[in-house]
Amino acid sequence: MLDVNASLLRFWEKEFKLKVSKRNKKGNRLYSVKEIEEINKIYALVKVQLFTLDGAKKVMKAKDKSLIFDTKHSLASKLENIKAKLLNLKA
Repeated sequence: MLDVNASLLRFWEKEFKLKVSKRNKKGNRLYSVKEIEEINKIYALVKVQLFTLDGAKKVMKAKDKSLIFDTKHSLASKLENIKAKLLNLKA
């Protein structure tokens, strides 16, 4: 599934106030489908899109998901600017 260790999952549970609904007899966490979806969202924001924890929290709390689109668009624009500057330096 995701390449994250248990300590990172526990950290995200605390930071994003995730509620783990069940544990087995050994105390291991048993995640529901909804909890896994939330963890996948956090992973995508923090590890793939490189949001800070605060930025990821804002996106997760946002009822209007257009914030995600606006952020992606802004990042893409910044990337294009950086790319242009690098090409100018190379020339």
